[in-house]
Amino acid sequence: MAFSSNSEDGGAMSDMNIIPLADVMLVLLVIFMMTAPIPSYPIDIDLPQRSLTPPVNPIEPPEPIRLRIDQSGTVYWNDSPTPLSALRNMMETEVQRDVNNQPTLEIDVNEEAEYEVLAKVLASAKNAQMQKIGFVKK
Repeated sequence: MAFSSNSEDGGAMSDMNIIPLADVMLVLLVIFMMTAPIPSYPIDIDLPQRSLTPPVNPIEPPEPIRLRIDQSGTVYWNDSPTPLSALRNMMETEVQRDVNNQPTLEIDVNEEAEYEVLAKVLASAKNAQMQKIGFVKK
């Protein structure tokens, strides 16, 4: 407690100083935070296991599909211009050739191209059930 005799009436000042109490409480808070156990949550992951026998007939992947979107928004399917409306049918044809061994769709987008065109291409790929999609930076 702090006492002062400078008051006009000459009585003692009896205000409680809580600064040391706050310091002790903050130190205790830090100690409890440091010693508290960190909660951990288990995550079940099914990782592929190494096979002891090699596959009998390894399937060679098909040629990837090169899809390029230029600055003006024109879409090129393997270097030939293609309208956006025909993309889904072309992708479905490629997927149905072999559902388990689909070709990779390699998308190369110009930095100046509009995002809307890319969004339409990705929507077409999703609707055509394409599973292997990658982006190429040249």
